[in-house]
Amino acid sequence: MSVTVSNRFQGGKAFGLLKARQEKRLAEINREFLCDQKYSDEENLPEKLAAFKEKYMEFDLNNEGEIDLMSLKRMMEKLGVPKTHLEMKKMISEVTGGVSDTISYRDFVNVMLGKRSAVLKLVMMFEGKANESGPKPAGPPPERDIASLP
Repeated sequence: MSVTVSNRFQGGKAFGLLKARQEKRLAEINREFLCDQKYSDEENLPEKLAAFKEKYMEFDLNNEGEIDLMSLKRMMEKLGVPKTHLEMKKMISEVTGGVSDTISYRDFVNVMLGKRSAVLKLVMMFEGKANESGPKPAGPPPERDIASLP
């Protein structure tokens, strides 16, 4: 699913156009999920879909609308949960049902909204909980004397 941009644009302009096209495509898929009766009882569905779209776009490195093995590797490393190639292939297989070597946005949303517990869903939920754990103190740590050390 290669996306080409006119040769008139280069660098940031071309990248911006690719991102805009990708965002439009993902928004269309989100509308499909919003209209689907299967997910009508899901709480805060529009907010969840917006968050899923943002995360997906962050890790779709080649802007082709699919998360491949290297994009998944980057995601896991960024989340602080590095995985081996074999573990990541297993994750992709679990998400796609063994049909593809890449994770499409539909597959990603199905896993995140689904009832079954996929490894990817657990990792993404863990990242969300880790980010909610309050602000980290800024600046250098306070000075301590020898007596206060354990």
